[in-house]
Amino acid sequence: MEHSFLAYLRGRTRSLPRVAVGIGDDAAVLDPVEGQQVACVDQIIDGVDFDSGQHALCDAGYKAMAVNLSDIAAMGATPTAALVTLALPTPDATKIAGEVYEGILEAAAEFGVAIAGGDLSTYDGPLAITITLLGALARDAAWLRSGACEGDAILLSGAVGGSLRGRHLRPQPRIKLAHEIRKVASVTAAIDISDGLSLDLDRLCAASGVGAELDTEKIPIHQDAIELSTTSGRTPFEHAWSDGEDFELILTMKQSDADRVLAAQFGVAISQIGNTVGRAGLWQRTGGKLKRLSPQGYIHGAT
Repeated sequence: MEHSFLAYLRGRTRSLPRVAVGIGDDAAVLDPVEGQQVACVDQIIDGVDFDSGQHALCDAGYKAMAVNLSDIAAMGATPTAALVTLALPTPDATKIAGEVYEGILEAAAEFGVAIAGGDLSTYDGPLAITITLLGALARDAAWLRSGACEGDAILLSGAVGGSLRGRHLRPQPRIKLAHEIRKVASVTAAIDISDGLSLDLDRLCAASGVGAELDTEKIPIHQDAIELSTTSGRTPFEHAWSDGEDFELILTMKQSDADRVLAAQFGVAISQIGNTVGRAGLWQRTGGKLKRLSPQGYIHGAT
């Protein structure tokens, strides 16, 4: 299975940028990048992050690449090359691998990523897709979670909530948006929303040693959250506050930079949802009073 599938992959990944030696050797050889290199890895598993009984395997492959691309976007970097590992259920392993790779290759082509190598294995377990993604950026230019300062504006891309209605399988990594924002503003801190708006914002604040005062009415609620609320027993805001896998960006920057970003036309809606403050925690501004808010979302390993 492995030799025939590698032949298929070599045919689909010829003449890749930045890859001097690709699939088929003991290791890939990549051309060096200018500045600094960033790396991230994520794994998605059947039954946890998608359901092969309900979801197309090409969508699972696309998602596996996209969630890593979202991390690269949150660093303000440019994706370059990926290493892909598939742990395949024993029955129909070749067929499954081919369907998964169609989604992986689609995302790779869309965002200019070279598939440089990886691994294939079969076992008596669920399909697992692991992707290590490399990226490049100028030296000391990475956006971190830890750089927000008191008084910074808090910006949010897109709209949030209700991703489980289908958006979680085809997220839109904000690579292009990050590049465009970098041209007009100095971002002090950034994170992508994988586990929930409030939980990931709280993580950014904790890393930066600040809190957040929020105008919750300005949080853009996705139509999916509104529709999901009709059957979930939760309000649209509760979905926007705590649903995971939106893969939008939370950014902080000086208010003067935020004003330029908000006035620009990026093709993606940008909203200011609050400002960072010196006191820890998340706070809601209501009629001149402050109310402490509890961060909520998906916590890995929780029962």
